[in-house]
Amino acid sequence: MAQTKLIIGSKNYGSWSLRGWLLAKLAGLEFVEEIIPPDDPMMRAELLLLSPSYLVPCLIHEGLRIWDTLAIAEYLHEIRPKGGLLPKDRADRARCRSICGEMHQGFSSLRSSMPMNIRARHPGFVPHSGARADIERITTIWRECLAMSKGPYLFGDLTMADAMFAPVVTRFVTWDVKLESPLSGYAQRILAWPAMQEWIEHARKEPEEVPEFEAEF
Repeated sequence: MAQTKLIIGSKNYGSWSLRGWLLAKLAGLEFVEEIIPPDDPMMRAELLLLSPSYLVPCLIHEGLRIWDTLAIAEYLHEIRPKGGLLPKDRADRARCRSICGEMHQGFSSLRSSMPMNIRARHPGFVPHSGARADIERITTIWRECLAMSKGPYLFGDLTMADAMFAPVVTRFVTWDVKLESPLSGYAQRILAWPAMQEWIEHARKEPEEVPEFEAEF
């Protein structure tokens, strides 16, 4: 049987790579990583939002190539239905898919002005109005989900929704977005997720830099 592979980009800067990687970990899928360095011209274009995300993440499983993050999530749910990527309740599954779709398609102001950079810190950063609107919408989603599920994660147990929003948690740390309870507790639980800890450790050791992401926007 062909080896299962997940193609990803930078662990320090690659928010979509992180999502795909967490989804595969959550599903319990064994895989090897192939990392495209950020100095690759096509990878750099993706990181800087200058081209669609065609390169990463890309899951190669049993001869199939699945490259869209939501497609990867749904595929993993099909082949690992006990992995818990989607909630058991039908209404919860619908809400989970809805907020994942919103994360997948939206929040462009946050993405462009507050890029993921796990190693960086910008204390006292003041987001512009578009990013503030995105932050307000994201925190509203989290607050509503936690109120309905009673935690500790958005739908009680870890699901694809937590994987989709995990890079936002790192952005909030990097760009000094203050969160109140229960959102602060939720963010800390995501950062304490063993898979997240593993990713963050690797990101901190990554030698490559993207200069555009090292400056305060």
